[in-house]
Amino acid sequence: MSIAVELSIEEWTVVELVEAAQAGDRAAFGELFARYRGPIVALARRRVNDADEAEELAQDVFIKAMEKIGQLRVPEAFGGWLRRIVHRMAINRIVRSGEAVACDPVTLASTCLADGSPVGDAVIREEAAQLRAGLQRLGTLDRRTLEAFYLRGQTLVQMSDAFDAPVGTIKRRLHVARKRLAKEMDVLQAV
Repeated sequence: MSIAVELSIEEWTVVELVEAAQAGDRAAFGELFARYRGPIVALARRRVNDADEAEELAQDVFIKAMEKIGQLRVPEAFGGWLRRIVHRMAINRIVRSGEAVACDPVTLASTCLADGSPVGDAVIREEAAQLRAGLQRLGTLDRRTLEAFYLRGQTLVQMSDAFDAPVGTIKRRLHVARKRLAKEMDVLQAV
């Protein structure tokens, strides 16, 4: 005769907790939160380098995890899945917020060119002329690739059709052409 022993939620494995949370058990997700909160906050702290921001990011990560837990196919991977969410959300947060740079009004006025100013217009024309010169120094394929993408605004798929090449090849060509153009621009700057 076997006696079934009821385990408390604190004794459940991560897999059992994830499966229960996927079935809608909020207490199971609460236990996952309790187990993983510390490491997730620590990871968030390393990513955003601010304690308050890390706490907020960790909260957002757990909200996202709660919303998306049904998409986790391998319950054993819960910890790694959470870390990937932290990484992606930290990048998004940093990119969206940007770095605030303090600057006094005198410095700002002396370093910024006003839109439509004669000096600003001259700088724009000079940069455009250097860019055109750099493009002319490139090979035909590099020049056509950059012009199609940047000047005509073609998508990679459209370029793939136009150049009769796979999208991966177009991506590589763009990458190589940008590097070659940057090198030509450096040469022109040095002259």
